[in-house]
Amino acid sequence: MRNNTRFRCTWVLLAGAALAAFSAVGRAQAPEFVFDPSWPQPLPNNWKIGGITGLAVDADDNIWVLNRPNDLTALELRAEPSPSIALCCARPPAMIHFDRRGNVIGSFDATQGHGMDVDAEGFVYLGQDTVRKYDPSTGEVVAEIARTPERENGARVGLPPPVEREPGQGSRGPVINFLGPPGGMAAADPAVLEQRAAAQMAFRERYPPSTPMVVGGIEEIRIVDAENEVYVADNYLGGRVLVFDLDTLEFKRGWGAYGKPLAEISVDDADHDYTPNGPMPPDFAGHLTINVSNDGLVYAADRNANRIHVTTTEGEFVDEFILAPETGAGGSTGGVAFSHDPEQRYLYISDLTNNRIWFLNRADGALIGQMGTMADNGGQFFGLHMIAVDSGGNIYTGEVFTGQRVQRFVPAESEKGQLLLQIAGMD
Repeated sequence: MRNNTRFRCTWVLLAGAALAAFSAVGRAQAPEFVFDPSWPQPLPNNWKIGGITGLAVDADDNIWVLNRPNDLTALELRAEPSPSIALCCARPPAMIHFDRRGNVIGSFDATQGHGMDVDAEGFVYLGQDTVRKYDPSTGEVVAEIARTPERENGARVGLPPPVEREPGQGSRGPVINFLGPPGGMAAADPAVLEQRAAAQMAFRERYPPSTPMVVGGIEEIRIVDAENEVYVADNYLGGRVLVFDLDTLEFKRGWGAYGKPLAEISVDDADHDYTPNGPMPPDFAGHLTINVSNDGLVYAADRNANRIHVTTTEGEFVDEFILAPETGAGGSTGGVAFSHDPEQRYLYISDLTNNRIWFLNRADGALIGQMGTMADNGGQFFGLHMIAVDSGGNIYTGEVFTGQRVQRFVPAESEKGQLLLQIAGMD
């Protein structure tokens, strides 16, 4: 049960020499964090990082960052050869490996994707049109999960051929596809809409919700080494939780919203629709991310419906947490991470739309605190997309849109946190 206890917790924006504070309500006290401006260290080779679409901490507390080099524009690529016309910058590899101090210790240039994780042996799993397992030392694909030979929208399946990038020439930028024309989209031809709907239904008949392979794009990947399993969220029909064997990559089980069997997921888009502050849809609405706790619970964040579903690892429904239900334009429940204490008492939820981290009590989903807002300063967010936590309790975040960076926040009670607070308080 919640009470009216209020408290203040502070955190630091050293990049702007400003001190910010947030307040929280709840029976549990939210953890406090301080922005760490020393992490990461400057990137080598004139690299300018793109939008962050994957973030993972390995067994050695090193950090793996999947980014989109193709987000970069020509303005950011003036140091690429042929010939360079400025001191900065150049495209980075898509996968960059940092140590705990923020130094780059490895990289490879995989095809861009969405979602990633690393197993106990150091193999890297990237979400592309399916999940591919990469040897980190060579950047070569060594295995992949089966997927359908076609996509619902007719797009290409399989790794694309190598991109012949013209030095110094970039894309139109990371936000162009999110900006509609003034006045909204023109009305589509009814005949075209009817044709598309018929093609969609025909595809769903060929590949019903129970299809035991990847059908849509990959949203998130989570590896549970102890159970030798890999959890995958694909975006087919608003999102499905799929579990595969880590050794063979063979399908084992899966479920949808409220733990319903895959076969019971609706193929009617109306069952996946959500209106802010409206009733929860019977099926996932879209952009489904997942994480698995130490005590065997699966947290599936249905971002487009502002909610988190809790199930067992067998898909038995346990609870539903609703977060900032008034949020539209993409939703509030993005990435899911856990606090580093053995009980994992708190959920840390990254919110792309509201650009903040939400702190929830894991036992009941009660909101106990929040951190951040939309801004360009260090310690703030612009496109907060990914979140991860290491064994020391440090939070790592990754941003898309015009954020395009990774940041670290250290526990305020830690030695470094106390030092940063002391520095911030100096005149």
